[in-house]
Amino acid sequence: MGSVQVTVNGRAYSVACDEGQEAHVVRLGSYLEQKVGQLVKAVGQVGDARLLVMASLMITDELVDTDQALTQLKNAAAQGGKAGEPFVLPTGVISPPAPPPHESVLAEALETLADRIEAIAAELEQDYL
Repeated sequence: MGSVQVTVNGRAYSVACDEGQEAHVVRLGSYLEQKVGQLVKAVGQVGDARLLVMASLMITDELVDTDQALTQLKNAAAQGGKAGEPFVLPTGVISPPAPPPHESVLAEALETLADRIEAIAAELEQDYL
């Protein structure tokens, strides 16, 4: 079993991983650190837990978008590409990246999201306490 140090928001975490996966886990940690850094610039230090939840949601959003695009590509490939015909990507499957939103818009959206998460957590605490 391997182990690596991953630093997120100035804190070092020891993470166990399968042997040979150390470099991959370090890359994943760097990606997470990048997302948390973007959030810190936008909303400031709002606590590690909140930053990690927001970063996780951002990364999950990216994953879902990528999965949907892949599904569209698979469907298009299954329908197209008949013998002798070139395969053409459907319009809108791969779009250029959107310009980054204005920081105040991002900060407001993240604050709203954080408030919703806290409300859900409070409801869960009441249900289980």
